[in-house]
Amino acid sequence: MKAYSKNKYAPSRFTYYLLLLAFIGYTPVFANIPPKPFVVVIDAGHGGKDPGNRGNGYYEKKIALNIALELGKRLAREKNLKIIYTRKTDVFVDLIERANIANRADADLFVSIHCDAHNSQAYGAGTFVLGLHANQRNFEIAKKENSVIFFEDNYEENYAGFDPNNPESVIGLTLMQETYLDQSIAAADAIQKRFVRNLNRKNRTVKQAGFIVLKYTYMPSVLVETGFLTNRNEGAFLNSKKGQNDMAEAIASAIIDYKNTLAQSVVDAVQTTPNAAPKSTLSTAAVTKLEFSVQIAASQKSVGLESFNWKGLKGVFNEKQGKIYRYYYGKTPTYEDAQRLLKIAKSKGYPSAFLVAFENGKKITLEQALR
Repeated sequence: MKAYSKNKYAPSRFTYYLLLLAFIGYTPVFANIPPKPFVVVIDAGHGGKDPGNRGNGYYEKKIALNIALELGKRLAREKNLKIIYTRKTDVFVDLIERANIANRADADLFVSIHCDAHNSQAYGAGTFVLGLHANQRNFEIAKKENSVIFFEDNYEENYAGFDPNNPESVIGLTLMQETYLDQSIAAADAIQKRFVRNLNRKNRTVKQAGFIVLKYTYMPSVLVETGFLTNRNEGAFLNSKKGQNDMAEAIASAIIDYKNTLAQSVVDAVQTTPNAAPKSTLSTAAVTKLEFSVQIAASQKSVGLESFNWKGLKGVFNEKQGKIYRYYYGKTPTYEDAQRLLKIAKSKGYPSAFLVAFENGKKITLEQALR
């Protein structure tokens, strides 16, 4: 997949704020610099030739768009918050282009709005982050949303042979978003709590599933299933102006909660970061072994580490977490060398490769490593 910006694998905006504050200190001069806006991309699911589900005769694409537009209006009232839509009218947008819009905007959060369907009177609102589906129900939800790619003209080229009907295809989706998994879960949890607290909705909890629209985003990303159109009462609620406004208000409040939590994390980190580290801290840091590597694949199958299995890459190693093997290329103590390894991996045919970090052999986030 082509690169969307030169810094798509660079640390997040949150990390840059943290590093800058740590090095120059919090001073009145810095305080006078206008902060960068917190960018939220709102994605109304389906659209145009893709109606989404038609539970009880409703149109998912219309309800998702109405909620998305109302959500944007509410967030626009907030200072230092920028809203970008993947669509504002009844048009069809490729799934990969929805992610491209968010990547080009260097967004801080991607939220995709949908409505669920079931062959029973199931009800309640749920949130999803990208991951391996834990059960058949989660897979069926992801399969329904992923089948949208068949509306696209170049889906085989865009998604490298991805098959929404094959559970094994989902394994390859999880690589990129793993870097942002904790933040994605935090955002999804904030939304779920607002659904329950503000609207007394049945809590269907935060789940993981293989949604392709989340795979190609390079920021924390959440897919929201606002409720079941196939449920008589819930479908009528979501199709009503009041229902759409209530859902938009709850999601907006949750996004503001999430944004404020991140901002407070920066303040806490600055207040606990000394201007000059004590000698005892330096001596402790000297024995900490920090290494960067490049994750190139994940699979339920064990693959030999010989270079001929990895397009000529030497120094591939793996680790097993649960049923999943993760494969890494190279080790280096410097971030600059790691970026060079990443370029090599991409040039060898691993376009979805990304950087990871280890401290004393234990995997940590890039933010933690660079901090």
